[in-house]
This record gives sequence, C-alpha cells and structure tokens, in this order.
Amino acid sequence: MSFAAPFSVSLAASPAAGVLPWAQDGTPEKACNSQDPTTTCRLVWNISHSVDFTRFYATWLDTPLSTLFLVIVTFVIALIVKNIAHRMITRVTLRMAEGTMSERVRERSRTVFEGSPALLNKRRAQRAQTLGSVLRSVASIIIMGTAAFSILGSLGLNLAPILASASVIGVAVGFGAQNIVKDFLAGLFMLLEDQYGVGDFIDVGTAKGTVEAVTLRVTRMRDVDGIVWYVPNGEIKKVGNESQNWGRAVLDIPVDIHEDTEKVKEILQATADTMAADSAWSELILEEPSVWGVQALAGDAIVIRVVLKTAPGKQGDIARELRERVKRAFDEAGVTVATPAP
Repeated sequence: MSFAAPFSVSLAASPAAGVLPWAQDGTPEKACNSQDPTTTCRLVWNISHSVDFTRFYATWLDTPLSTLFLVIVTFVIALIVKNIAHRMITRVTLRMAEGTMSERVRERSRTVFEGSPALLNKRRAQRAQTLGSVLRSVASIIIMGTAAFSILGSLGLNLAPILASASVIGVAVGFGAQNIVKDFLAGLFMLLEDQYGVGDFIDVGTAKGTVEAVTLRVTRMRDVDGIVWYVPNGEIKKVGNESQNWGRAVLDIPVDIHEDTEKVKEILQATADTMAADSAWSELILEEPSVWGVQALAGDAIVIRVVLKTAPGKQGDIARELRERVKRAFDEAGVTVATPAP
C-alpha cells in the first residue's frame, strides 16, 4: 500500500511518461504562451506533450495553418451552398418548363386557343432555361462573393477601402454599360411577362418576322425574305404579337359599285362557312365567320369586310385560302372584282 500512492501521483503528473520519451510536464497555456490557446495549439500539445515543439508551432505555424484551414472550410461551404442553390433553381425551372400546375389553375388560365402544345412547350422550356441561367449566375455571384469577402476578412485585410473602390467602379461601369443593363432588364421582364417566345410572329416597329431565339440581351427574328434581325431588348419600345392566344384574318373584298351588296355578302358568308366546315380548316377557324358589311366606298368599288377568328399565326394561311375560294365563287356567280381607287 505504501508504494501505490507515489506511483499514481507520478502518472497523474506526466500522463505521457513511458509512451513519449520526449514528453514534458506543463499545460497548454504555458506551452502555447497564451492564456487562451487556439484549438489547434491545444491539439498539438495534447498529441506531442513537447513544450518546445508546441511553442514553435504557436509562433510560426499556428496562424498560417488556422487561416488556411478557415479559408478551405469557407470555400467548401460556399461550394456546397452554391450547389444546393443551383439544384433548387434547376428543379424550379424544370417544373416551369414542364408546365406543372394544378388543374384548377390550368382551367382558370386557359384561353380560347392555347396554340400548339409543342410550340408552348418550346417557349416554356426556353423561358425556364434563360431564367434558370440568370438565377444561377446571380446565386453564384452572391454566394462566392460573400465567401471571398469572408476569406479576405480572415486574412486580416481591411474591407472598407475595397468596398468603397468596388462601389466607385460599379457606378462607373453602370454609366458606361447602361445600354447593356437596360437590355438585360428589358429581356428579364419580357421573359417573366411572356410577351413573346420562339415561333411567334412579332412586329417590333423596326423589324417584323418570326422569333428564332430569345435571350436576356437580344431577340433574333427572321422576316419573310429570310433576313435575320438582331434587335436589342432595350430598344424594343412596343411589340405586336400575331401568334398569342388567337388571331383574326381580315379580308377587305372590293367589288364593282353596281353589284348588289346583299348578294355579295351572301356569297362571302356562304364561302367562309363552307371553308370553316372543311375538315382541313375547321380546327384553325375558332368561331363562325362573320361578314361585317361595307367597309368603304372607293371610287368605282365597294369594299366589303369579312373576318375569321383563327388559331395564332394562321391568319395569313386562312386569308390566302379564303381569297382563292371567293375568287371561284365570284366567277361562278358573275360578280366583278373591282380595283379600289388609291
């Protein structure tokens, strides 16, 4: 019993004795030469139990390695958060592209003619892809920018002058690139509001044609002559879309001033009704054709207007077909087509 107490005291005083030959007595505070040692310095002391090695680490390696560790952890966390944000944005935009909505909302938003499903899916997919790209870029800039400033702060840099310089540069770039910013903002609102999409026939004033591509900065369209137009979104003050929801074919038919208007109106109505009942055109003519009557008196001609509500973008095809049918019907009835006075 007389030898047990001294032996236990010796183990308590030097727990690493017999395990590490270089182990020394002391405390982390003494070895790290600080009343509040860092976690890594305590870890080095607990592993080595060497005062000299722990002091060397605390003097030369503790701050650089701790900073490097913090930088790596911050960078890894930023990458994880960015990846999660990108996945969420991609999932939301894919749901937008697939048009996932409840049947109640679908019925509430249904129009008279929703257009070709393939065309609508293509437009929705492009909107989702463009918005997803923008949102992912914004998320990356915010997340990685925050991480970069955190890393610079951990390195001991004074962020106030950097932020002030960045603000001045941002203002200068904003003034210099205000047209690009205007194009991007106009393109973003255009996509959000679904003003037009790929496949639509639009008129922007300076150009008119079928939309081939829509980005945040520019709209690419091709006219009837095959010319491709690139129109910056910020330059589009107004846009006429001939392919959204439904269209209307309007025909002004000039006949001789001496023709019986009631007879001509009956011929036009019968011809348009026959076309609307034709299986090749019935799905594209949405309502019963209507003869509005005399539109104008022009010299030796009477102009009678016929209108048909059509599927979006099909006004031209239906108008051309109806003109051919009207010409044959007039020939059979002996009605003379006149040339309106200029």
